[in-house]
Amino acid sequence: MKKKFPQVEFNAPVIVWFTIISFVALLFSYATGGDTTRMLFTCYRTKWLDPLMYVRMFTYVIGHADITHFVNNFTTIILIGPMLEEKYGSKRLLGMMAVTAFIGGLANVAFTSNALLGASGIVFMFIILCSWTSVASGKIPLTMVFVVCIYIGQEVLTAVTVNDNVSQLTHILGGICGIVYGMYYNHHKLN
Repeated sequence: MKKKFPQVEFNAPVIVWFTIISFVALLFSYATGGDTTRMLFTCYRTKWLDPLMYVRMFTYVIGHADITHFVNNFTTIILIGPMLEEKYGSKRLLGMMAVTAFIGGLANVAFTSNALLGASGIVFMFIILCSWTSVASGKIPLTMVFVVCIYIGQEVLTAVTVNDNVSQLTHILGGICGIVYGMYYNHHKLN
């Protein structure tokens, strides 16, 4: 009797496509000396009438500075994302990602003069949201409290004590989005 090899399943389409699109964007960035990333995948303040600024408030999560930046974000996204996509559904997860990206982009444009790129706000949202996956309605998981204290606490401390090119504001806002989504969907049982 011949043994069959298991087939590769196309699971978690939002996570798979997000990963592929971000990787292709990184390849284009290398090919263009970073021009495509600066033009399309970096959020920064321009004139409020510039329509591309609003597009970049969503698309900055696709762009990454280099392969290390990409791998650091997508290791977590690929690890946690499929479980979240299975629990919340593809459309709902995509919506959460888009809203989280927009909140981070809008805050960056409104409150800083920094350029913002990368999916780390989405990563923080995923990490916090992951803590809600098997919680009874009306309860807050102790592990989520630990995760918030460790991840968000570190970002608050770093924001106060270190001057670097990392957007702790986006990380904190991503974590807050994860708390809000977790509380909302934990209270309103998913269909």
